Amino acid sequence: MNLPYPLLSEAWYWLAWGLWLPLMLLALRRAPWSVFREGERLHLWLGMVVVLVLLWSMKAGVKPGLDLHLTGIMLFSLVFELPLAFVGFNLVLLGLVLNGALAWESLALNALLTAGTGLLLARLLQLGVDRLFPRHFFVFVFLKGFFGAALVVMGVGLGFTCLYGLDGIYAWNYLLEEYLPYYLLLGFSEAWISGMVLTLMLVYRPGWVATFDQSIYSIGK
Repeated sequence: MNLPYPLLSEAWYWLAWGLWLPLMLLALRRAPWSVFREGERLHLWLGMVVVLVLLWSMKAGVKPGLDLHLTGIMLFSLVFELPLAFVGFNLVLLGLVLNGALAWESLALNALLTAGTGLLLARLLQLGVDRLFPRHFFVFVFLKGFFGAALVVMGVGLGFTCLYGLDGIYAWNYLLEEYLPYYLLLGFSEAWISGMVLTLMLVYRPGWVATFDQSIYSIGK
């Protein structure tokens, strides 16, 4: 899911920078930086960024732009919510630029397609779960941590597929038969890893998960 440069038409990259800049400024403005007064939270945020740089560097693919890797999008959005998560993912992409795995010209487009789309889907799924299901510990873990993580990854994959198809980079039948189906397998892996990490956090460090309120998500409810 690391979109290289130049793969798409030049207009896509310029459009992405025009959309990315105000979103980044808004995220920087609304991010609750005060949470970092607790050094533990800052260390956790930076640690997750470093781990994701490593995960996003380990990708599999056979053609330019058609690579796959774990994202950690849902987990990051649950632990830090949208503004800090968006800034964090941009640091991840910056890390990829610095280690030569990503061209700086495509940073904004990758940020919008992966972090922007993924975090928006993650937020909508969280709101949907809260609206339709009872506030229960296992609902939080399984529907948000496991199934939510899988759905977010598949949604991001669908976004990349549509972009490649609309720009004519690859034929639609090739994308639908040889690329998009692999996101089902990636979603399964993402679900297990994100779900297990979230479960460990909730058991041993529930205060690390910003979207988890122990007074609401009670096992006994």
